[in-house]
Amino acid sequence: MKLLTALLIQVIARGELRAKLRAKLRAKLRAKLNTSLSEVPPPQNIRVDKWLVTWTPATEDDVRYTVQYNSFDEEKLTDVPGCVNIALNSCNIASAQAEDEQGCLRLHVRAERRGVKSTPVEACSRHGDDCSPEVNLIARPGFLTVMLRSNHSLAKEHGGHALHRVYYGKEGEPLEDYEDDEASVSLHGLEEGVRYCMKVQYMVFGNPAGPPSCIKCELIPKTKEAAGLTGIIVPAVAVVFLLALSVMAAYVLVYHYEKIKLWLQPPCEIPPHFHINPLPERYHPVPPSEERCDVISRVTLDDV
Repeated sequence: MKLLTALLIQVIARGELRAKLRAKLRAKLRAKLNTSLSEVPPPQNIRVDKWLVTWTPATEDDVRYTVQYNSFDEEKLTDVPGCVNIALNSCNIASAQAEDEQGCLRLHVRAERRGVKSTPVEACSRHGDDCSPEVNLIARPGFLTVMLRSNHSLAKEHGGHALHRVYYGKEGEPLEDYEDDEASVSLHGLEEGVRYCMKVQYMVFGNPAGPPSCIKCELIPKTKEAAGLTGIIVPAVAVVFLLALSVMAAYVLVYHYEKIKLWLQPPCEIPPHFHINPLPERYHPVPPSEERCDVISRVTLDDV
């Protein structure tokens, strides 16, 4: 009886264990499914030029986009009329710009698929205007100067409360560091030979106003000393290489002269004019013709 009871307990325990394992497996599958559904690719390369916002569409066909905006004194995003749940990759925001009293809007684009929404991504401006700074960069050894205008429209309206905020960092890293100034900004202490990237946004009473400039990158040049050292090292390496090459050539010429001479010697051939022409067939030498002479039999003194 005790043995039967123990067997029943083991069977029940195994059944409960299997049920728990099945429940965990179902939970993992649901989590993976929810994660895959929630991963909506956000829009890329969002640009604004005057009244037109453009972006790179997703590869999927069932993705829709919504353009949103907020003013410099607001955090809540508002949908732009006519730019809600559209399948296009551009939209005109003139209506929202006209409704806002401040005039300078921050723009965002959000992707949506099957009811799942992505995080809104802020648009940037490629060209300077009244709401976005015009940026030019000048790189020097150790620092980067961001050329900005101080007489922009927001400065005229808000005076010293309108500043430029310059976000900067190494290429490929988040632009977390920043500096505020009314006009141009010089970023010192930068590593030479490294590319730095930056973007600029207007700040009014400490709040962002208008779209930021699109990210620009510049290479920080090296100092003249470093460049001069490079100019010395390169010729020195070239001279050493030429000397080593000359030594190797001299060694080969001295110790392998006979082999080189043999390799360079042209093959021996008998010139054509040295060849003896063969005798014609049926050649028979002809003896010289015999001359007929008178035979002297006697010589007398009278004849002499």
